[in-house]
Amino acid sequence: MNKEKIAIIGLGYVGLPLARLLATKYSVVGFDIDEERVGELMTGVDSTLEVEDDVLQEVLKTENSDSLGLFCTTNLKGIVDCNIYIVTVPTPVDKNNRPVLTPLVKASETVGKVLKKDDIVIYESTVYPGVTEEECVPVLERVSGLKFNEDFYAGYSPERINPGDKKHTVENILKVTSGSTKEVGVIVDNLYASVIKAGTHLAPTIKVAEASKVIENSQRDINIAFVNELAKIFGLMDINTHDVLEAAGTKWNFLPFKPGLVGGHCIGVDPYYLAQKAQEFGYHPSIILAGRRMNDGMGEYVASQVIKLMIDKDVKIKKAEVLVLGVTFKENCPDVRNTKVVDVISSLREYNINVVVYDPWADEEEVMREYNIVSTKELPNQKFDAIVLTVAHDEFKDLNLESLKKKEAVVYDVKNTLSKETRDKVL
Repeated sequence: MNKEKIAIIGLGYVGLPLARLLATKYSVVGFDIDEERVGELMTGVDSTLEVEDDVLQEVLKTENSDSLGLFCTTNLKGIVDCNIYIVTVPTPVDKNNRPVLTPLVKASETVGKVLKKDDIVIYESTVYPGVTEEECVPVLERVSGLKFNEDFYAGYSPERINPGDKKHTVENILKVTSGSTKEVGVIVDNLYASVIKAGTHLAPTIKVAEASKVIENSQRDINIAFVNELAKIFGLMDINTHDVLEAAGTKWNFLPFKPGLVGGHCIGVDPYYLAQKAQEFGYHPSIILAGRRMNDGMGEYVASQVIKLMIDKDVKIKKAEVLVLGVTFKENCPDVRNTKVVDVISSLREYNINVVVYDPWADEEEVMREYNIVSTKELPNQKFDAIVLTVAHDEFKDLNLESLKKKEAVVYDVKNTLSKETRDKVL
């Protein structure tokens, strides 16, 4: 495989770490339509913080050649001579939680324009079973004029990137692989096996590999929904949910899930992809969708708990000043995709509350562009009627909340991060 030239289509949270890793053993071209993103990467800087700048700079090439390393471009001509194309574009849902395959279709059209005989197209984007062969391959055939499994081939290897996680990086997570023929499956598996330290698992078909990915996060979603429901129940009983989970966790086979806001590019999205496909077959996935409803409603629930605390302390609700700590979808990570903190903010604003968002990790421009919410990386110099910790960034653990509180202020801890003496209530 060391004679292959690989194109990575999409240089975000999934594509860049993979491109960097493959570039240690292959000639890799990273392709993205975002000129600003490509320009940033070619200076050796990754604003997503998934790849350290020095690590990125070690593999960067100043020109597009066949030598080992990574060259990033927005020019389609730059990937013409590649023979393996790996698509790593996002697969979101719309406002009605229906799968949006537009990025995948457009990426397939892009690859189709340069596809040649014997090339292999591998998809990593999370999809429901059947998307690769039923949605993407027809686009590749239409644009290229080539015939599937005669002139070109396909594979699927679901991404398992965990944003912000410096331990479970791409090379340290076992990779599921698959191919459109048995022989291509072996080629795809060998490609990933050459760089993935944790090893690979070759699935028998592309659909099996697709299904394996979508149920990984659906399973987590359902488990988190269960503990979120427990949090609501124990909240009514005035029992600390985390104390209960700690006690139950002493049993060897108890699963250590915690309550919280479920956002991000996977767990809050993937179950809808599986549900959509199930409904096409006439089956209503009651457990999957029930879990989604529970988790999607947690932002409003958190806001209601904050309001109740304020009422209990006789804090005036109308025009109150509330500080929200964190707007990213998870701790110690700048990723704001599908963050459910915005639901907390929206629900609080319905009470005519002034919400101030402080997050040292989040890009202010991106938060404004995506959610029309003002956030700041600087700690506000004022006092608040309520403080809501929504994301467990390390910076918040030693924050002096007393200096931010008005006399009768309340503190609500979504992530069980603050000390019991500091907070009034925890989810």
